[in-house]
Amino acid sequence: AGVLLKAGSVCDHVHLLISPPRTVSPADLIQEIKTGSSKWLKTRGPHYANFHWQSGYGIFSVSPSHRPAGETYLANQAEHLRKVTLQDEYRKLLRKYGLEHDERYVWD
Repeated sequence: AGVLLKAGSVCDHVHLLISPPRTVSPADLIQEIKTGSSKWLKTRGPHYANFHWQSGYGIFSVSPSHRPAGETYLANQAEHLRKVTLQDEYRKLLRKYGLEHDERYVWD
């Protein structure tokens, strides 16, 4: 179900660079990732018993020529997010690519 190429995380979110399978929809892929990781994390101890992912997610495609930049971004994610919040970074991406959104439905 896809190939994980690179991952990066900070305390409140994770970024994954994935080569997705052609036969699975983006929504189904995200559901598989969230379900599998939640089940795994809950086996790590009782303090994770109430863990859950937020209901939403963001998904963007990256051309092969931009993959190195994406990998660099993931490697430097913690440093980058010291300068700008995740919410502001996400809004910037949405504006940059002309994607309409409603703030009421973006954040849990």
